Formats: sequence, structure tokens, C-alpha cells
Amino acid sequence: MSQFRYQAGVLSAEDVQLDRIADEVGTPFYCYSTAEIEQNYADFVEAFGGQDASVCYAVKANSNLAVINTLVQLGAGADVVSEGELRRALKAGADPRKVVFSGVGKTREELNYALDQNILQINVESASELDMLSGIAASRGQEVEIALRVNPDVDAGTHAKITTGTRSSKFGISIKDGAQVFARAADLPGVKPVSLALHIGSQLTELAPFEVAFRTLADLTQALRDNGHTIDRLDLGGGLGVTYDDERPPAVGDYAAMIKRTVGHLGCSLILEPGRFLVANAGLLVSRVVHVKAGDARPIIVVDAAMNDLARPALYDAFHAILTVREAADGSTMRENDVVGPICESSDTFARSVTLPSLVTGDLLVFSSAGAYGAVMASTYNTRRLVPEVMVRGSAFAVVRSRPDFDDIFALESVPQWRQQPSTRGAA
Repeated sequence: MSQFRYQAGVLSAEDVQLDRIADEVGTPFYCYSTAEIEQNYADFVEAFGGQDASVCYAVKANSNLAVINTLVQLGAGADVVSEGELRRALKAGADPRKVVFSGVGKTREELNYALDQNILQINVESASELDMLSGIAASRGQEVEIALRVNPDVDAGTHAKITTGTRSSKFGISIKDGAQVFARAADLPGVKPVSLALHIGSQLTELAPFEVAFRTLADLTQALRDNGHTIDRLDLGGGLGVTYDDERPPAVGDYAAMIKRTVGHLGCSLILEPGRFLVANAGLLVSRVVHVKAGDARPIIVVDAAMNDLARPALYDAFHAILTVREAADGSTMRENDVVGPICESSDTFARSVTLPSLVTGDLLVFSSAGAYGAVMASTYNTRRLVPEVMVRGSAFAVVRSRPDFDDIFALESVPQWRQQPSTRGAA
């Protein structure tokens, strides 16, 4: 059951009314439900009961320390794609031996830091990265376990901008070159190839693309074993979709059964990297109505949240259900509205023709299913302050990222010294 529901006519997160948080913290703000995250994790783990599977939370979905810590305390590891995410995961309490470092553009500095931390596995995504990592590890007298991330050339059937497993994608090594590159890795110093990895995209709502990709990975695994290589584990990535609107993604139990059916016979331990599945529907963005404009086509609701706070609608034309914090009374007049933010971009539009009760300045609105790729993708465009993040547990809530002051933003910048000196231009 969702932890966001109306209680006494007010939308609440668990047992905390959202208007109470708005009064104390100000708007806009993100709100996360601890209970929802815990339930999503429990559902995922339960589905894989009986399989040798480890969960490494995809930190890129929501990198707030409190969110990571919640999942780490439940037993999760972390899938990271930068040194910053690795540092976040460790600061949140993640066990380095449960951390996987993915990403197509790891630098020498990032690889050195990963080696310093003795993490479980680095997912190598190119021959160039393989050579770089081998040289670094060998020079340090270390040997690091790696997975070769292969690109299976499978269309995930999701949005083009979150598809990662087709031939034209920047991610991974072509599946046709996988055996050759793996064999080369086995001969290089400093690296020990023990795993294959793939990830074909995000927000998949059908199992068929997963099944094709995993069968392809199983075939490559068997071919490498036939050539004398040892492969102990497989990294199957993430990508299982959630419901934002009317999508009907596969049940996690069906997903787990398909994985057992496609790769279970190999006897490998599995690494699974859910992100969106664990946190998307555990978060909301709460915003306040600033103005109601009489548009030519329909009313325009201007709110104090913007595309810099929640970028998905502008980036992907993504849908987020919009709700009022105060429940509409029976018989309320409903009408279509456009809901927009204050940024000077036409793309700063959250929804068009969305049906809502009559609104006035000061009313609170909620953008649902905003726990993944929300705050983590925010910026300070238009010199707007990053919004706070709040975590709820039962009847209590805590601010887990504060709203910065403008001075905090300006402190990162400076005027060069020559602009601070009196001009001598034109002097005799």
C-alpha cells in the first residue's frame, strides 16, 4: 500500500501531513517515505529468495545520504558511476566489498580512488579503460576483480534517452567483441576478469528485452567457459520499470523468475542493481501555487517548483501525476489547467490539460513518483536555490538536505583579481 494517502482531507506521507512540512520547511521540497523504501526493498529481495543474488542500489537514482543509508541498513550494496557517488555510498555506510563501479568514462583519478577503497568490482566498458586500469593496478602492485560490460544490441523499448543496450549506445563493449576482450583481460597484469555485466536501459515495462539480453549473456558466459575462463558472477544491471501513469510493468516476482530461467543454470552469483524500482514511488515533490493566470486555452497554474528542481518532464516529456495536498471536496468544480514553473524557458512546463479543482495562490500541489531522478538531477539554473529534501518515518520527519542560502551559492564563485583593480586603460 502506498505510504502517501489522504488523512482527514490532507495528503500525508506516512503519518505526517504535507502541509505541516510545508509550513516548517517552506516550498518547494522533496519528501521521501522510509516505509515505502523499506517495503520496495523487501519486495525485491523476497522475489529473489532461493537465488544467489545481491542487491547493489543504483545510487544515481537518488543519491541522498539518508536514502542510501536506509538501503544499506537493510543489507544493500551500491552501484556507483563516479568517484562522488562512491564517496557518497561509503559515507552513508556502504560496505566497500558490496560496491560496484560502473560508468563509461572513469578517469585515472577515479580508478585510483576505487582501488584505494578495495571495492568489490569495477565494470570495464572499453578496451581503453581496460588498458588504463591494468596499468594503474599493476603499478600499485594490486589485482582488482573486474566485470566486462557488454552491449548486447537489444532495444529496451523504453525512451531513447534512457536506452543503453543498442549498437549505437556509448555503453559497454560490443557483444561480438566480448570473448576477445575478455581473453585479453585475462592476460593483462593487475586485473582479474571474473564477471560479465550488462544494463540495457531504464524504466522497462516488458520482460522480453531483458530475456533476450540475458540469454545472450548466458551464451557468451558458456562460450568463455568452454575456452577455459572462469566466470563466477554476473552483473545483470537494473531497469525494471515502475508505474507513473497507466504503465503496467512486470511484477518483480515475474522478473526474478525470468532471470532464473535465463541464467540460473550457470551457477553464478548475481548482482542486481535496482534504482528507480526502490525509490521512485517513495518520493514526492511538493510545491505551492504562486499565480493563477487566465490563459487563452485554459488557466495556467504557476508554481514555485521548476524544471531545475524536477527535470524529467522537460528532458523526457515524463509524466508525474499532480495532486492537491488538500483533498477536493465532493462536488468541487474540476477543470483543465496547464501547470508550469517560473523559469524563463518554455520547456519549464510540468503538465498540460491536467484536471484539477479550482486553485488559488498559496494552494499546495504534489508531483507524484518523484523519488528517482528528481532531486539528484536538480541544478541552480536561474540562480534558484536547490530545494530541501525531507525524510519521513511514521509521525516524524527530518530535513536530510537543507535549502542553501544564496551566500552558499556565491561562495563557490569569485571575481578575478584584475577585475577588482582600477582600470588604467587610456591613462597617459
